[in-house]
Amino acid sequence: MRRHDLRAKAVQAIYQVDVGRSSAAEAVAHVFEEEGEATDDDRAYVRRLVDGVVEQMPEIDRILSERVQGWRLDRIARVDLAVLRLALFELLHEWDVDVATIADEAVELAKQYSTEESGRFVNGVLSRVIPLAQERRAAARP
Repeated sequence: MRRHDLRAKAVQAIYQVDVGRSSAAEAVAHVFEEEGEATDDDRAYVRRLVDGVVEQMPEIDRILSERVQGWRLDRIARVDLAVLRLALFELLHEWDVDVATIADEAVELAKQYSTEESGRFVNGVLSRVIPLAQERRAAARP
């Protein structure tokens, strides 16, 4: 499967963890139930993303709370929040993926699963998060 499709599966699973109170393992299994073309590597990739978001959620939510101007996290559409959580996890921990790709993917996923306005909202939030991610990436380079 394409990385975009796998990120979409991750967003769906993160949403299920948040709204349905599923475990990460249950949510990932559920999003792949009717997916015949997924490989073990595809499932492992999505599982790594979802596990990472769940594990890092306190830090992710703290960073988001500091950067969503005029919003509380509990007032953000749950789909948009799932997209933002995934994007922030990738920005802070998936350094093999460039920042622009992560941001573009997040905006596209927000448009695909939420609304056109969600794409602009996600883009605006990420524009305030990206400098932090770039600082961390730069500090970690040898």
